[in-house]
Amino acid sequence: MQIQKIRDDFPILKESMNGKPLIYLDNGATSLKPLQVLEAEAVYNTKKTANVHRGVYKLSNEATELYEEARATVAKFINADYKEIVFTKGATEALNMIAMGYGLSNLKKGDEIITSELEHHSSFLPWQNVAKLTGAKLVKIPLNDEGRITIENFKKALTDKTKVVAINYVSNVMGYMAPVKEICEICSERNIITNIDAAQAAPHLKIDVRELNCDFLSFTGHKMLAPTGVGVLYGKFKNLQQMNPVNFGGEMIDLVEFENSTYKDAPFKFEAGTPVIAGAIGLKAAVDYLENIGMEKIHAHEMELRKYAISELLKIEGIKIFNENAETGIISFNVANIHPHDMATVYDSEGVCVRAGHHCAQLLMKWLKQPATLRASIYLYNTKEEIDTFIKATITGKETFEDGIFF
Repeated sequence: MQIQKIRDDFPILKESMNGKPLIYLDNGATSLKPLQVLEAEAVYNTKKTANVHRGVYKLSNEATELYEEARATVAKFINADYKEIVFTKGATEALNMIAMGYGLSNLKKGDEIITSELEHHSSFLPWQNVAKLTGAKLVKIPLNDEGRITIENFKKALTDKTKVVAINYVSNVMGYMAPVKEICEICSERNIITNIDAAQAAPHLKIDVRELNCDFLSFTGHKMLAPTGVGVLYGKFKNLQQMNPVNFGGEMIDLVEFENSTYKDAPFKFEAGTPVIAGAIGLKAAVDYLENIGMEKIHAHEMELRKYAISELLKIEGIKIFNENAETGIISFNVANIHPHDMATVYDSEGVCVRAGHHCAQLLMKWLKQPATLRASIYLYNTKEEIDTFIKATITGKETFEDGIFF
């Protein structure tokens, strides 16, 4: 990859933080935005501003074309059908829509929902709520010693009462890839609905929903170079048709009468009101940008940097890495006897952005027996030189607290 050419597309990388060059290693939380995405949004906001689907005038038709082109681009990106892509405010909304729209209508007391301690709260909490409201039971997949979901342990959680499996494609803390394809294959044979949280997978991996054969899959734009406030809910068309909308209002209706109303077919029945027009257009530009580089090249670049970072971290005494063998660019670690939040302040003083906390994964923190962890997450614009600065900042933080400077 032409890293410098890529970096030139990201204006924020020319900025400084605390007087130091900005080094952004918090891509698991959100990604930076390239000029191409910013410009795509600007074109809509400055030259094509109109509501979609509703107007009979030229400007509205042009805005509608841009919006629906975005849907077609996203569908192709994950090998879905155009009618199977619903635009949402983000992965959180998409995951909640599935739980509320499908789960509440189809689950009953005694049914079982399989999930895991690896889940982001946005994947876990909607189904916990469904379980409370319906009387269904949450069942967790036992994690292996490394903290992974395995097929063997998945089968231990599986029973004749299993109706839904809700898991992540990639853990936002451990960076592990779950055996999603094999799990979906088992579930398909048993008519069990699979709901995949792909928020950490879509920015880094090539996803093919036909190959996975999942029933639902959700991801967000802002972790993959797109604007905040836009996400994607994929569902097999037959599932979307059977699923109830959770938002009601303009645009999603077919016929409204005083006593009853009917709704449009998917995906439009799930996009009540004015949709995320500029966000969807920005997401299309982000997908185009990623595909122009190539998802395989992006992943290979991230893994090369991750391998180097891991090798350098392991040279520092007192570093505990929780996911040394992860398949994605996430590194979760702690420094002995130093709270992650304290270390994060040192990184910040050196211009390095990393995440510190429970990462919206408190169940996993309990499994790890940690109050919090540090997380460095790598993306396509990061460089070996930035990893070197990250390592130096780690050493600085360790020495600073060992010398008692902050006490």
